[in-house]
Amino acid sequence: MSKNPVYPALSLLAAAALALTGCAPAASTQTPAASAVVDSTATDALAVSQPWVKAATSGMTGGFGVITNTSGADITITGASSPAARTVELHETVTAPTGAMQMQAKEGGFVIPAGGELRLEPGANHLMLMGLPGPVTPGAEVTFTLELAGGGSFEFTALAKDFSGANENYVGEGAGMSHGQPSGTAESSAGAMPTSK
Repeated sequence: MSKNPVYPALSLLAAAALALTGCAPAASTQTPAASAVVDSTATDALAVSQPWVKAATSGMTGGFGVITNTSGADITITGASSPAARTVELHETVTAPTGAMQMQAKEGGFVIPAGGELRLEPGANHLMLMGLPGPVTPGAEVTFTLELAGGGSFEFTALAKDFSGANENYVGEGAGMSHGQPSGTAESSAGAMPTSK
């Protein structure tokens, strides 16, 4: 019986080719995997406490709470959505030239510092729910999805509560509207977080 030296040589070449293929970088598969890790890390690093929404019959209302970033890097919220509203905007409250408090869209989003928190409060930064398709009644649960820089998202649920404050004027389209009030009934007042009922 004669041995053919070609078969062992081919086997050795095939094994070497497989080993080298495993070392070669695959640019098209590395970037999405790295991005997914970043998105997952940002999402996993966020926690929400005291989430609530001002109950409203129509128009607009505000979403509030405390969002904590447990990571070692800043996380930016670039947008938001909710099935309870046609549109959700990130809003800040500023002092107008007249001295009255007004709310407006927050340019660049909300940055939650590394190891820090973002307080969403009446009279300050908040989530503005606009174009309510129906009333947001006390006790209702409202789901929010926050869009994060880098493509990730963070979802939480807030409880609707009666609250007489959070009636800041809105600057921009629909001026004269306020949280939970139809157009033309805005009041310039702010208040603290409500107590649970």
